[in-house]
Amino acid sequence: MADRLTQLQDAVNSLADQFCNAIGVLQQCAPPASFSNIQTSMNNDQPANQTEEYAQLFAALIARTAKDVDVLIDSLPSEESTAALQAESLRQLEEENHDAAARLKEAVTRGDMLLEKIQSALADIAQSQLRTRNGAPSQPSPADSS
Repeated sequence: MADRLTQLQDAVNSLADQFCNAIGVLQQCAPPASFSNIQTSMNNDQPANQTEEYAQLFAALIARTAKDVDVLIDSLPSEESTAALQAESLRQLEEENHDAAARLKEAVTRGDMLLEKIQSALADIAQSQLRTRNGAPSQPSPADSS
């Protein structure tokens, strides 16, 4: 994934492309202006409502891209952000990361213990079912004697 400045550059380039495309399409679709003293043949290949659709489409694209540019600008670090503040922020994130790693390790350990208990219980159940199918008398398990 690109950094924020690259994303901002791409968004500004996209906005410029959309402006150029909008102007080109609207110029192509716009009806010619009529002058009072010059007779011209009107070539209305594009209906008026299609020109309006293009205008709405480009307006929506440009507005959305401009909003994306604003969001990217707001996500950039401020001028008040010094190297010391960034280092402190990174230290805090690293501390939170270590805490989360410790919690995850503890959860994995508990999960492994539960898995062992479940596997042991399943093995006992399987042995019990095999004994009952073979007609052997049921032997009490160590868990039954307590």
